Amino acid sequence: MSTIAFDQFALTRIADFARSLSRLHLASRRRFVDDDEIDREFNAVCASIWGYTIDDVSDELFSPEDHVFLDTLDEAQARIFAAQAGYDLVDDTGMLTDWWGYCWMILAEKRGLLTPENRAAARAAIEEKYLAAPNVIGVIVGR
Repeated sequence: MSTIAFDQFALTRIADFARSLSRLHLASRRRFVDDDEIDREFNAVCASIWGYTIDDVSDELFSPEDHVFLDTLDEAQARIFAAQAGYDLVDDTGMLTDWWGYCWMILAEKRGLLTPENRAAARAAIEEKYLAAPNVIGVIVGR
């Protein structure tokens, strides 16, 4: 049997960036927490680590094989994948709640998809989608 060993001190510990998000997930067990609040906090974690958010990369940029990989990923595989890329998906209580989203970002980084051009295209597509909705006359973008 082979053993996979990683230097835990050489890994970027995502939990260190996700403390507020983890507290928000804990709070959601006791009270209603708006999904938008969780999304904003998740995006803040991603922006802190990668300088990009999940909204900055379009799904279409990933290959069909990448989608299969992400869709079949389980927690054990995710930990290994993240560690091989230099990230730790565990906090003091176990696997981070948003581990799949972090793997999405790690794969985007690995594929070289975190670029200003891809960000601009993804944001334009989001704005176009909102503008196509009935009763929408404008989109306000916070930067």
